[in-house]
Formats: sequence, C-alpha cells, structure tokens
Amino acid sequence: MRKIAVLGSTGSIGTQTLSIVEEHQDLDVIALACGRNIKLLEQQMRQFHPKKVAVWDENAALQLRRNTVDLGITVTTGMEGLLEVATLDEVEVLVTAIVGMLGIRPTIAAIEAGKTIALANKETLVTAGHLIMPLAREHGVPILPVDSEHSAIFQALQGNQENAVEKILLTASGGPFRGKKKEELANIRVEDALKHPNWSMGKKITIDSSTLVNKGLEVMEAKWLFGVELDQIEVIVHPQSVIHSAVEYADGAVIAQLGTPDMRLPIQYALYYPKRRTLSGKRLDLFEVQNLTFERPDMETFRGLALAFEAMRRGGNVPTAYNAANERAVALFLERRISYLEIPEIIEAAMEQCEFKNHPNVDEILATEQEAYEFIGSRW
Repeated sequence: MRKIAVLGSTGSIGTQTLSIVEEHQDLDVIALACGRNIKLLEQQMRQFHPKKVAVWDENAALQLRRNTVDLGITVTTGMEGLLEVATLDEVEVLVTAIVGMLGIRPTIAAIEAGKTIALANKETLVTAGHLIMPLAREHGVPILPVDSEHSAIFQALQGNQENAVEKILLTASGGPFRGKKKEELANIRVEDALKHPNWSMGKKITIDSSTLVNKGLEVMEAKWLFGVELDQIEVIVHPQSVIHSAVEYADGAVIAQLGTPDMRLPIQYALYYPKRRTLSGKRLDLFEVQNLTFERPDMETFRGLALAFEAMRRGGNVPTAYNAANERAVALFLERRISYLEIPEIIEAAMEQCEFKNHPNVDEILATEQEAYEFIGSRW
C-alpha cells in the first residue's frame, strides 16, 4: 500500500486523485486538506478514513469537527494544518493540488521531510522554483509532475536522461477562442470563457486556458522542472489535445506522449511511478482522430503568454507578480467586474509596479503577492 496525502482534495485534481484510489484500492489515504468545502470533505472522510484533515477556513473547520465527531479524525486549520498534513510520518507521496501560493510552504516542508511530491500546484514552481528544485535535489526528493503537459514531457524523458535535450515542445489546445483576433474578444462573457473545447477543469484554470496564461505558467514550470533554458521551450497550438507534449533530442528525434484528454492518466502515473497501472476510460483511437494539426500561438492577441516569457526572462519576483496579478484579475473577471481583455492589462501593470527582488525568499515571494493584490485593489 502506498500511503498518500492530498492537499486540495475537494478540487478537480483532488477528486480525480481520490477516484483513482477508489478504482485501485491499493493506495492508503492518510490525510486530506481543503479550503472550505466541508460538505465534500466530510464525504471523503467517511469514505477514505484519513487520520488527519486540514481546513483552511477556521469557521468551516469548527463546523466540520461538529459534523464528524463520530469519526474520531483530527481536524486542523490554517497553514499549521497544511504543514501537519504535508509532513505526517506515514505519508510517502504528497499530492499538492491546492490552488495558489498557499502550496509553497507545505511543499517545502514535505521536501524537507523526505516526501515524494506529486505536483499539481503551478504556483509553487512559478514563484519559488529557484528555491524548490535545489531543495528537492539536496534531499533526494522526486518532483513528479501531474499537469498533463509536464507529465508527458517527464514520460518522454524516461530512459533518455543521459541524452541532450534540444527542445521542449509544449502543446496547447488553444482554448475556446483559438483563431480569434483581439477585437473579437472585446465582449467575451464569463460563460464563453468557461467553455473549454477538450478538458474538464476548475473555473480559474479554464479561464487561464482561454487567455493562454495557463500555458505561460506551464512554460515557467517546465523551465524549472526540466532544467532547460527558456529559449528551449516552444509552445505549439494543437487543437486535438492528442499529443500532450514532446521532447526533441540533440539528434533530431522527437519523442511524444499521446492519449485521450483525461487528467487521471498523469495523476495515476505520478502516484504509481515508475510503474504503470490499468486505467479505466476511453482509449486513443487514431483512426477516429484522423488529423493532428499544429499552429504557432498568437502571442499578440493572447498577450498573457508573451508576458509569461517576459516575466521569466526578467526573473526574480516578476513571475510572482505575474501569477498574483492573474489570480486577482481572473477573480475580478469571474465576478464580472472587469472585461476579458483587461486580464493581461492588469498582469502587465502589476509586473511593472512591483518592487524587483532578484532572488526572493519565501517571505519576499509572499510580500510580492500582497503588493500585487494591493496595487490591483487600488486601481480596479
């Protein structure tokens, strides 16, 4: 039995992780954590019987304690609770599926405690990759990517670690607005942006996919995960979402991972690595697909992707400003307080406004996040 903990167990990645546990029955859920969705967390507690759970919101945690007093499961709160879940002695693999920079401190603590990290929290590497990757190497801790694209790259690297990588080919579906020009995006509604053509995801990541900001975050993540230069990462729009990403080697060989758009595959690969297990669901039928097409991304229309490359080139805490500004801008858009095209405008403004820090520590990263929030709050 492989013993796991899940940060963000009530979100899209978290619930799909637990569906894999349910399917195979040889993973032991030791701990769970969520923000405030205690109704679903209670169901998970009654099904998987973890030893400990953490709820970010203190009032929600209090209510959960009352609702589950019969279970005898410890309920903790806040950052202290997340850290406890991340470092429990029995836990072997920590799935970090929590949204936002809340994931940084628990991930660091888990690495220091020697836990394998199944990473689904982009913000951890986007904002603190310069801290996380050296720490993981120091402690001999594997960072196993859960994002479909990064998992595909990781899979394409297996058995080839000693060979020179020429280029990372990072695929993107293009989102619901692929092919549109800027003037056509002026009146985009929330409902339009939430209609992803291929993937079923949470609201924020779906909006990020439509703006290509999500791909920008993945570019930053790939640089840290695979130790390549920014110029070695090429984004390719691939509308069918069959090729999940690829690696080009020094001899010109390109090795790709293909499959149906099912997030359970990369989640399961991380949970059982290096072994592969049977997974239920539809199989890839190339006769049915017939055509695979590829396009260059339109970084003039989708400024979020261009800004990600700029943020990563500038380095320091600029990626943090990028990420924090996007989080707040997406929230404002979902609340219908800004237009769709204001999302990249807000990101760019925050990148210019925040005080530059060359090699930020965790406190400085979180301070940059707060600085970006305050700047946006004062303007929008």
